[in-house]
Amino acid sequence: MAHASDSTEISVAVQKRDPHAKLKPTAPVEVKLAEALPIDAAHPFARLSRLALRIVPLVLLVAAVFVLRREFRGLSLHAVAAAMDRWGHAAIIGALALAVASFIFMGVVEWLGLRWVGKTLPWGVAMAGSFLANAIAHAIGANLLVSGALRARLYDRYGVGLTQVAAATLFAGMSFAVGIAALGGGGLLLATPKALAATAIPVSFARVAGALMVAGALGYVVLCGVRRRPLSAFGRSLTLPSWREASAQLVIGVIDNGIAAAIIWILLPPHSTTFPSFVGAYAVACVAGLLSSVPGGAGVFEAALSKLLPTVAVAPLAAAFLGYRLAYYLLPLVIASLALAGDTLLRVRKD
Repeated sequence: MAHASDSTEISVAVQKRDPHAKLKPTAPVEVKLAEALPIDAAHPFARLSRLALRIVPLVLLVAAVFVLRREFRGLSLHAVAAAMDRWGHAAIIGALALAVASFIFMGVVEWLGLRWVGKTLPWGVAMAGSFLANAIAHAIGANLLVSGALRARLYDRYGVGLTQVAAATLFAGMSFAVGIAALGGGGLLLATPKALAATAIPVSFARVAGALMVAGALGYVVLCGVRRRPLSAFGRSLTLPSWREASAQLVIGVIDNGIAAAIIWILLPPHSTTFPSFVGAYAVACVAGLLSSVPGGAGVFEAALSKLLPTVAVAPLAAAFLGYRLAYYLLPLVIASLALAGDTLLRVRKD
């Protein structure tokens, strides 16, 4: 990103679409991620903000550790191992297959986001870039910054500029946001009162929160359809995707997040909780993990979900958390790190 002493304006050329065509580019249009907030770094508010960003994640992590310690008190490794042994081969293969499917859908969003910024790259390149960026960013944390930096490194050889990378990263982030909102909200609305009774979510709260989440996700699509002028807020401006692109973000985001939630769900004992009520709790826990800024939401996500699923036995829940982290975080991180190291070595040899 470019920096200036007073303000920063970032412009990126993307393609304008024919409203009667399916995601088909026609003519260039400009997207702006404009001026940064004119706040002096020495301003008291800026100093307090930086201090809060350092303290809040630590506080949330300590709270998460306290909750996990209380929830899993007396839990033995033998009990967790026994719960994992009861998964069976089908559940293990299913969890791994779901993780692969989730990363594939992230790759589809990546390809659409690159098209939105005017760069139609081959499917394989977009899939590889998405996998490397998301697998490493999920584990390290600071997803937008880390994944954006990795994309910038991987796509520079294809002529994708920094501002285009920033816009594509934002596109992927919005797909996740509207997807988790619609999925979680739908789950809270569709779950029966009996199913919600197995969670710590009151029925009245579930219905109101679910309606707001679904309305927010659908409102984004409507806004993209009716607002073609750039949005401006807090010194920044952005031209929204078309309603077709926003709809694709929503649909793929729902599927992707649903697949990720299913990784934990299929590792739980049968009939522990219904899927609609589970995804409602999963969405809330995901948001808590993201807001914590802890890498991968580790600890915060598990603490939130364990509190929201009080009727699920402790050992199977801990085992499901472990399986989820292995299939969705650790294994992709190892593969992505090896692939990135190999790509670096090839670049060094070519140079």
